[in-house]
Amino acid sequence: MTQVVHAEERHAAGYNAALDAVARERRWLMILEAPPVERSAAYVRELRAGAGVQFVAVTDSGEVVGWCDITRGDRETIAHTGSLGMGLLKEHRGRGLGRKLVEAALAAAKAQGVERVELEVYASNAAAVTLYRKLGFREEGRKLKARKVDGAYDDSVVMALFP
Repeated sequence: MTQVVHAEERHAAGYNAALDAVARERRWLMILEAPPVERSAAYVRELRAGAGVQFVAVTDSGEVVGWCDITRGDRETIAHTGSLGMGLLKEHRGRGLGRKLVEAALAAAKAQGVERVELEVYASNAAAVTLYRKLGFREEGRKLKARKVDGAYDDSVVMALFP
């Protein structure tokens, strides 16, 4: 059984490992490998201190298999906004965990006063685009050829939700 829980500092190493695994697939994220675990731990601490929210999907054995975070805007003029990022290990996709993670993060961000949640998703990630649409996100535009990996381009779809 996998549970979705509010991330704590004890989850930082597992979050970093999951982030690295998804990044190394070279398809879904802007990064191609995770930062050092110390940076991930600092990020988790920043979110817990009010810079946003983060939830992780954790198995009964304690393995972090996915995450969703919403980072608040860091200036007064954009403090009402949040930027969503998420990922799931390959073997845990298609089970509804992504939806649970996003729903938990959206509810927590709304409770913190976030009025707009935005994200970018690669156009080739049809499952994620479909999930975001089902959750009420609307496409606001596209960045053509926004990503180039291994000689292949991908558009970035810009989406937003007003929870």
